Amino acid sequence: MTYFKSSILGLFAFLLPFSILAQEANYGNQHLFDDFTYRQGNVYRTASGKPGPEYWQNAADYNLEVALDEKNHTVSGNVTIHYTNNSPETLDFIWIYLEQNRFTENSRGTLTTPVLGNRYSGDVEGGFELSNISAKTETGTSSKHIITDTRMQLFLDKPLAAKGGKVTIQMNFKFKVPLEGMDRMGRLETEAGTIYAIAQWYPRVAVFDDVVGWNTEPYLGAGEFYCEYGTFDVKITAAADQTVVCSGILQNPKEVLTKTQQDRFAKAEKSDKTVYIITPDEVGKPVSQVKTTGTLTWHFKMENTRDVAWASSKAFIWDAARMNLGDGKTGVAQSVYPKESDGTGAWSRSTEYSKASVEFYSNTYYPYPYHNAINVAANVGGMEYPGVSFCHYKSRGEDLWGVTDHEFGHNWFPMIVGSNERRYPWMDEGFNTFINHYSTVAFNNGEYPSSTDKPRTLVRYLTFEKREGIDTSPEVANARNLAYTAYYKPAAGLFMLREYILGTERFDNAFNSYIRHWAYKHPQPNDFFNHMENVAGEDLSYFWKGWFFGNGNIDMGITSVEPFQGNYLVTVENNGQIPMPVELQVIYADDTTENVRLPVEIWQRGNSWTHLLKTTKEVKRVVLDPNRMLADVNMLNDTWNKM
Repeated sequence: MTYFKSSILGLFAFLLPFSILAQEANYGNQHLFDDFTYRQGNVYRTASGKPGPEYWQNAADYNLEVALDEKNHTVSGNVTIHYTNNSPETLDFIWIYLEQNRFTENSRGTLTTPVLGNRYSGDVEGGFELSNISAKTETGTSSKHIITDTRMQLFLDKPLAAKGGKVTIQMNFKFKVPLEGMDRMGRLETEAGTIYAIAQWYPRVAVFDDVVGWNTEPYLGAGEFYCEYGTFDVKITAAADQTVVCSGILQNPKEVLTKTQQDRFAKAEKSDKTVYIITPDEVGKPVSQVKTTGTLTWHFKMENTRDVAWASSKAFIWDAARMNLGDGKTGVAQSVYPKESDGTGAWSRSTEYSKASVEFYSNTYYPYPYHNAINVAANVGGMEYPGVSFCHYKSRGEDLWGVTDHEFGHNWFPMIVGSNERRYPWMDEGFNTFINHYSTVAFNNGEYPSSTDKPRTLVRYLTFEKREGIDTSPEVANARNLAYTAYYKPAAGLFMLREYILGTERFDNAFNSYIRHWAYKHPQPNDFFNHMENVAGEDLSYFWKGWFFGNGNIDMGITSVEPFQGNYLVTVENNGQIPMPVELQVIYADDTTENVRLPVEIWQRGNSWTHLLKTTKEVKRVVLDPNRMLADVNMLNDTWNKM
């Protein structure tokens, strides 16, 4: 959602001051480099950060049939869930999420929202109406259940067998679409009609994993989602004048699209330029409709996905273009938006943005697995779902690029790499913000700026007395801090890791390998840490501990530069809590330069280190971190100038 000699010095030991010799004997900083969590592997998750030989996860396939009632703003229908227990233990019950129950007066989310509200405020006149609840196994059927806020515990007639036991869960449901849906869904009134942006819209199975068992954290607000993968078969019935878009591939275009629209869509599938499916002039007119009365049922199907979302309106302009996803595979980028969003500086470029974003990630990190990427203009600031994004209908230019790129980037984190957003938002928001930087730099020869490559812009927050760490729960983090804890600080951490600590080649090998091994699986933080270290070949405990699981800072400086036997002694200091490798740029009197790199291990012996700079030239200036890639909180001690 949208926020780096002794052996050389040893030869001259008898000539050096005691302060230099002392750096050989002090090991007081070793605690900064020790392992910080229990990171040994097991049969489920290996010490090298891969899924283990007995890794498992459960699966859930969904059949959904619903109808949209425009007059009453309701969605009603039924769901059939085919759930498979692949775990090594039997299950006595299944936990189901009922996220629409957040929109009630007495929900935990409502009662924990500040009186003056926040981004995650929501209507209180909603909630699920459920009926005909059943869970059918090979041995019988049970309807016993307990509903607690946004969760249902559905009991089984007998324990569900391990390693392949199956249960079919069914129920009818109905809810009123909230006007304000916690900035993740809702409805928007436009001149030509209501736009319905529908998400968290069906009873959904919670994740049962090898780490905590059932993941049943309530749906409160800031914390997002953790879902199982499966196949979704979705049928949506709406008035004939509605245009419906949904995650997945439309199965019955001849039944719901006019011949002209079908021809235009076929053209768009082969065009790198945007093609109208419904033009601005056709919105709301009979020419855009298969029939003018009654209803139509739109049928969609999506495989290997953790969720689906959809949108419906009679106000939609609709356009599309081909996506070139690599290895000869193509897809279709699409946008639907009202006349209020039309314009060359606004949503008329949405499909161009969507296409560029998805193409970059697909060709850089991991192939995009879905056929469609649909951007929906709604009253949502920015929210991601597999193959569908909801972005604010008033966004324009740089803002529209930014939110579109961010939300479609989420298809890699957490849609492909299925981390637990509710517990670890930095594993999707932070990772996504990081890759957004590179896609923005690549888009249209750098048409729009990015600040992720300037970690020092975070210094004000990093020195803020009430700052919070990356590991702070999204439900606990101060609303003003969440953008930093979940988005900006983890993204800056990955940037420093790639551009400063490891280098691009080592980082990219490890990062892309992490994506490949955990695609459509459920990695934990330690899986990421272990895999990056094993592939890059570097112990990064000091960095994970300090940056991702601490609230300390980077503060290195240059203490002195002194002539020594025709050479120079350069002394650097570490005044912060996070040790880092040291990059120095030496500028000589003749204006030539030399770069010096010192490994992070110099800080294991203490907070001061003296380096012998061998040179016959006169040193004029020395700069620490000359490219300003570190979020160093004190820049005043980063430069030495000859007096």
